[in-house]
Amino acid sequence: MPEGPSVRKFQLLASRFVGQVVAKVGGSTRKINVNDLNALRLQDSQVHGKNLFLAFVAAGRALGPSTEEPVSQGEAASGTSSPAQVCAPQTHPKEEELQELQCSRPDAPGAAGGPGSWLRFHFGLFGSVRANEFSRANQVNKRGDWKDPVPRLVLHFESGGFLVFYNCRMQWCSSPVADPASDILSAEFHRGQALDALRAPNPVCYTLLDQRYFSGLGNIIKNEILYLAKIHPLTRGSLLAPSDLEHLLDCAIQFSSDWLQSKLRGEGLHLQIYHKEQCPLGHAVMKGTFGPSSGYKRLTWWCPRCQPAVLSGVGEPTPVTE
Repeated sequence: MPEGPSVRKFQLLASRFVGQVVAKVGGSTRKINVNDLNALRLQDSQVHGKNLFLAFVAAGRALGPSTEEPVSQGEAASGTSSPAQVCAPQTHPKEEELQELQCSRPDAPGAAGGPGSWLRFHFGLFGSVRANEFSRANQVNKRGDWKDPVPRLVLHFESGGFLVFYNCRMQWCSSPVADPASDILSAEFHRGQALDALRAPNPVCYTLLDQRYFSGLGNIIKNEILYLAKIHPLTRGSLLAPSDLEHLLDCAIQFSSDWLQSKLRGEGLHLQIYHKEQCPLGHAVMKGTFGPSSGYKRLTWWCPRCQPAVLSGVGEPTPVTE
């Protein structure tokens, strides 16, 4: 599922259409009645972690001030220059369910009759947003044909442009569920709160995927920053020196920011460890499936030479492949 940098790119694509009225709708989703969006005005767009939020109001209403984080003109221009890229799966289904319970509401925007009707998008594997273009098949599917992906939602605007949403879940919200202090790409990201979480006596690869403290950080970012910081995935945070935790957090912020900037420039991401057989120094990479006993397990890649294990009483990680 797309991680924070990808969803930020999606938001920039959608922001082009803020202020425009929906003229026609389509799509395969059954989670909402797509006809409820007809003749509504797209009022605002926000991104929080791995979730995209779009606000709709009746077309006759005046647009209120936007509450989203400021985006530079250069970023906005770059953000609409190329199709969005695909990222890796998300990690905390229980956290998603909590957000859905907080966000879900049965009312369509017309029933509310006023501002504050937000549509929340959470993207699945290969989920994406495209502006003024449809996704085309680039390989044969399991049935042996070249069938194009089916969009979940298509919004055609009076201006003639359109937005297409693929492989995503949608729910109406009264307001976005957000904590900017936990968003790894937010200017309000709280370093102290994140460091406190990392100091816990849990494997750091578990903590990094906890969306309560690292919203938007997913499996790709987790693997890459642990390699950059030279920390074994199963090292307990309580065993790491404060300087190591600071460095790990710096890597998380810098890598996420660099990934976003590469997306805005239409460039691919150069990975060093994720899905690799060798690290950049030529050492053999190991792969394991790690996660809390009561949570979701995620594939993890690490170099045993560059990221040596720290004795912590939990033993060595069990490799799936080598």
